[in-house]
Amino acid sequence: MGAVFMALHAAQGPRLGVPQMVQSRGQFGVYGSVPVIVLVVLMYIGFAASNCVVGGEALSQVLPVLHGVKGVALIAVLTLIPCVLGYRAIHMCSKLASWVSALGVLYAIMCGFGRLSWGLLTDTHGSVAGFLGALSVSALWQIAYAPYVSDSSRYLPNQQAAARQAFGATYGGTVLGAILPMILGSLLAISWPGASITGSLLHLSGSLGGVIVLILALAIPLANAMSVYCGALCSLTLVQTLRPHWHFGFVARLNATVLLLGAALWMSLGMAGDFFKAYTAFLDILMAVLVPWTAINLTDYYLLKQGDYDVKAFFAADGGPYGLLNGRAVVSYVIGVLVEIPFLKTGPYTGFLVSAVHGIDVSWIVSLGVTTGVYGLWYWLQEGHAQHSVGEL
Repeated sequence: MGAVFMALHAAQGPRLGVPQMVQSRGQFGVYGSVPVIVLVVLMYIGFAASNCVVGGEALSQVLPVLHGVKGVALIAVLTLIPCVLGYRAIHMCSKLASWVSALGVLYAIMCGFGRLSWGLLTDTHGSVAGFLGALSVSALWQIAYAPYVSDSSRYLPNQQAAARQAFGATYGGTVLGAILPMILGSLLAISWPGASITGSLLHLSGSLGGVIVLILALAIPLANAMSVYCGALCSLTLVQTLRPHWHFGFVARLNATVLLLGAALWMSLGMAGDFFKAYTAFLDILMAVLVPWTAINLTDYYLLKQGDYDVKAFFAADGGPYGLLNGRAVVSYVIGVLVEIPFLKTGPYTGFLVSAVHGIDVSWIVSLGVTTGVYGLWYWLQEGHAQHSVGEL
């Protein structure tokens, strides 16, 4: 379900040909889009930091010499290389890593089913609350990637077929890329409850365990590269908001990339373990507050304007027809965040209505519905009033 929203963002790329956060100026205005961009940049840094830690720990399991700082630093260096080389290098490496990683995961899954004691499953009782809880976690995780999918698809030709292909490829890729590792994770949790993921994977995969863990560890920098690369684009978009006539090139992108990756590395190396618990909760909140943004963006693009935007106005100092601040979008966004709070369940905070829905975080569903309704109704009322006034004149 979350991948549907994510893929709808990807389909915007071929039509508009601009990064996703730049396109948000068409809904929020030049300055109205700034808070959302800041949140997205923070999320990218958090993703990069957590990936460096996970990748470093995985490397140390296979190569003990890379224990601690060395493994984390190596993941950061490997992340930087494709970022410096650029978009095409990231895609070329990702194609290879996708196939190799998929084969590794499938092999581990087969080993997991082969070693599984089916008697364990007889004591596993599902529930509606558990199913819906897992659904919410999965959907929110997918929606969190929506801010950067059109950063890649924007290079496709402006054709209807390209939009459909971008949707299909993004949806299929992200669903398979989520379901297969989650199946493997479930097998590991059932077979070795409480054990570390990498340690369990080493035991599960037998003689090839070290190879499987190494493959997956070395694939992490490529996923990280997309986060850092797109985070750099978002950061440059912020600068461009203050200096609309500035056109950035390779040097600016490289500086932004190094700064973001440096911040992520500093977090992953210099902070205590309890920080990561707090920061994970912070990332959960960031993902939640992206939900009303995606509702406004998709409603505006698909339902209200059918993709008809003045792209040049996105880069105008005054925002052109979209202005500096679109009050309708900003107020709708704030309402979308506020209605989430009673249903939010993340880290140390639990909303007062969570118990009424059996402890499930349904904040994203509530926000999607309310934000879409408020923004769409407000738009139609304003447009209808404007057309009526023109008719009277």
